[in-house]
Amino acid sequence: MDSMRMLSETAMRFPAALSFSSGAPYDGTHDPATLPVYLDRYLRHLREGGVPEQRIRKLLFQYGPVNGFIREEVARNLRQDEGIDVPADAVMITSGCQEAMLVALRGLITGPQDVLLTVSPAYVGILGAARMLDVPLVGVPEGPDGLDPDTLAAAVADVRASGRRPVAVYLIPDFSNPSGTVVPLAARHRLLELARRERLVVLEDNPYGLFARDGEQLPTMKSLDRHGSVLYLGSFAKTAFPGARLGYLVADQPVSGPGGSVRTLAEELSRAKSMFTVGTSSLSQAVVGGMLVEHDYDLRTATRATAAVYAERLDTTLAALAAHFPPERHAEHGVSWNTPRGGFFLTVEVPFVADLAAMERCASDFGVSWAPMSMFHVGGGGDRAMRLGFSNLAPDDIREGVARLARFISDTTPGRYGHDVPRE
Repeated sequence: MDSMRMLSETAMRFPAALSFSSGAPYDGTHDPATLPVYLDRYLRHLREGGVPEQRIRKLLFQYGPVNGFIREEVARNLRQDEGIDVPADAVMITSGCQEAMLVALRGLITGPQDVLLTVSPAYVGILGAARMLDVPLVGVPEGPDGLDPDTLAAAVADVRASGRRPVAVYLIPDFSNPSGTVVPLAARHRLLELARRERLVVLEDNPYGLFARDGEQLPTMKSLDRHGSVLYLGSFAKTAFPGARLGYLVADQPVSGPGGSVRTLAEELSRAKSMFTVGTSSLSQAVVGGMLVEHDYDLRTATRATAAVYAERLDTTLAALAAHFPPERHAEHGVSWNTPRGGFFLTVEVPFVADLAAMERCASDFGVSWAPMSMFHVGGGGDRAMRLGFSNLAPDDIREGVARLARFISDTTPGRYGHDVPRE
């Protein structure tokens, strides 16, 4: 439950340390001068659409619609960037993706017999949300290509055999947090078929998908879904404006009401959202709405330069690890890592327990921090692994940070590797 706060505050606790502990977005292009520009662009968009001034004032200064007022703009962005074609009333604008998770779980889980399955290791936000709402949680071990359909099928069968009901499964198919894995296209189709057959809701979280390398983008599971199995969770924190704390939930499944009325699941879930936050910040919506309008709803093109930054930082991290821990000498140093093609993170296996105490010693004595992988696992695991977040470190800082990390690893396991780790 304390993992989210701890990861966010590590940099403040160890200000002299280079931080691989968080997944903060690159902030080199942020300029406070653009905020009024985007706000003005959205207001101009409303006026050009014939919205009266009195209505505009209410949107900005009063409580707004529970599900938000930039739903149409977000729906257009999803059609443009992800091929997800849903009406505006299937979109809920939330206070960060974290609220979207809470709303989804509150609406889907109805009793103690209902179970949320999640890939393990998993983003700490979904683990914390489940625990806050007392949602029973079952981890499904991740493979080298993310969530494997056969492993999930076995977990579903085990839950049913225990007398409980598997309701939903959570995953990040594109560059998962914490491990950076990508679910292949064939596996996505198989997961959707399994969800249809087992009446399982897929909670697809996609904060990093826009940053795939050119030619390597895979379709989202939501865009492939033909049976209403997927609830889509999104955020503008990575692609537009982290400080706006703006996310969204896409739930276009029809829900029947009294008298034969039908509305989207997103509208039905507005009752839960109204109890969490009443509504989402009007100013945040207006600024992000202005960004969408200004870029003609095409954030994929608008973020190409940022995607190149992340790719360079990933490549730099991989090269630095290989320089300090040559793979052909693994028997000596015992250090290995995975090689994701994108995202913000990778995982490093080490020959000792990489827990919070080890991380704090590394940060205080060696000037570099990271995240213990054990905090991302459900039911134990990851004790000898660390997550490195490279997204907000410049290449020179990455190289220096890995050099410091190498000295820490050498100091922690001197019997294996001695103190001859190369320095920079």
